[in-house]
Amino acid sequence: MKKKGRIWYKLRGMLIAPVYLFSFFNTFRESENWEIKALGLLIFLIGIMLRVWSQMHIHYRLREPRTLTTTGPYVYVRNPIYIGNTLILTGTTLISELVWLAPIMIMACIVTYSLVVRYEESHLTEKYGTPYLEYLKRVPRWLPTSVWHTSADKHRDWRFLLPSIRAEAHILLLLILPILKDLW
Repeated sequence: MKKKGRIWYKLRGMLIAPVYLFSFFNTFRESENWEIKALGLLIFLIGIMLRVWSQMHIHYRLREPRTLTTTGPYVYVRNPIYIGNTLILTGTTLISELVWLAPIMIMACIVTYSLVVRYEESHLTEKYGTPYLEYLKRVPRWLPTSVWHTSADKHRDWRFLLPSIRAEAHILLLLILPILKDLW
């Protein structure tokens, strides 16, 4: 099971890529509505902000020692980066003017990230043990049970803001295909 889960983890981007690429090549029932594009851009930006906030705490692409992260967005949910990815990809789908494809993109993300998270949770349980098991009991996987925690940003370290933005800047490349589609 662990080996199979690792494959899902390694291929997580490739599993969602077909739906993303389909949104570029498909023009069927485009909305041709600037409000939909604006909504898509807003959702996209919220997703990036969530990823940057997550990065400020988890330090995934930063050259910092990795520890069990339970601050910032990790106070509310265990997988804020995947939630951010879902928002980003849904946003690009709407920017591509394919409103009907947005629920399909969301479902592709849900299926993919649900498979990936099972592997990650078993890996993190081995790595962090009891503290991680306690975290699993306390914090929901996807949907926050509370929207207010006084400790959410108690440990925010602003020196990680710019490195986190730089680490997440590659996400902006996802806007290239919707922009090219619009120009095409």
